[in-house]
Amino acid sequence: MCYLSALSVMDIKTRRLSGWILWLGAVLALAYRVVWRGQPMILWLSGAVVGLLFLAIGKVTGEALGYGDGVLIGILGIYLGIWDLLGLLATTFFLTALFAAAVLVISKFKRKSAFPFVPFLGAAYVIVLAAGGAG
Repeated sequence: MCYLSALSVMDIKTRRLSGWILWLGAVLALAYRVVWRGQPMILWLSGAVVGLLFLAIGKVTGEALGYGDGVLIGILGIYLGIWDLLGLLATTFFLTALFAAAVLVISKFKRKSAFPFVPFLGAAYVIVLAAGGAG
């Protein structure tokens, strides 16, 4: 949670995620998986592949969804595994849609406006943890 909080603040302030903090998260997630073998390797490797998919989406959309977001999703995929990651992403997209709808109604943003994505990942993680899911 601290990791997502730090990255959320960074995303809000700079709209960029620090490469070394992402690398640190990747190393820690992999170390966690090496030490704790509670999930079959295919589940957490599949979670990492979801991150690669989001990197490809970032490439195709000209970074409408940033590369840092894709890397972070891959890290979370390693840490959580595919199923918990997909639940987290579903919650994240729901929160993001609520926010986007609210600001469109308030008229603060236009359809092409951008906003940071990581805070929604962090909020969704808290919700999923409170509901008894995720690791």
